Amino acid sequence: MITVIRPMLARSAKAAAMPRPRQHPVFAALYDRMTGPLERAAMAERRARLLGDLDGQVLDVGAGTGANLVYLRQASRVVAAEPDVAMRRRLASRLAGMSVPVEITSDAAEKLRQADASFDAVVFTLVLCSVASPDRALAEARRVLKPDGRLIIIEHVRGSGRLAEWQDRVTPIWSRVNAGCHPGRDTAAAVERARFAIERAEYFDEFPRLVPTRPLLEAVARSAG
Repeated sequence: MITVIRPMLARSAKAAAMPRPRQHPVFAALYDRMTGPLERAAMAERRARLLGDLDGQVLDVGAGTGANLVYLRQASRVVAAEPDVAMRRRLASRLAGMSVPVEITSDAAEKLRQADASFDAVVFTLVLCSVASPDRALAEARRVLKPDGRLIIIEHVRGSGRLAEWQDRVTPIWSRVNAGCHPGRDTAAAVERARFAIERAEYFDEFPRLVPTRPLLEAVARSAG
């Protein structure tokens, strides 16, 4: 198995057009500990169900510390895109023992250096809340997916009523503390704007009432043509 780590392109027109690399060393150091309760309560089981049968070429966007990698056993190749340097270091530490080839890139979700129609599946898990532009990120996902490829999502999304109001109120400070996370984004609407057809969707809620990052959406979508 060969692992390739590609650095950011420097001083080129292409690099200038990409969002600046983000670095959140403290957040990266605490991330697995902070998400541990959610992982044990719901995410591990859902990751296994959604990712376990993905084969062919798989792109994990915003791969973070690599929580998805252990479940991608059927893929022929995995590309893990993570622009945050601190997250990427932790991601690289998880590659030992992987049974499939994994390539780590520093690509931002909004500017992927991957060929058109080159992936069988694109995965977003707890990522679209913090990207600079969900619309651009999903447009890039659609571009790199093969015509029959699948979009796999597990994301926290906008609530309704008082929860939505609470999400809007806390977003400025929540985003600053949690590496750009926006708790009130309407991700399902963004997926449809990107011309994906949602084939299956399930909403679930595993957080305490005062946590704004709820409910969560598990979804599978394909290009709507």
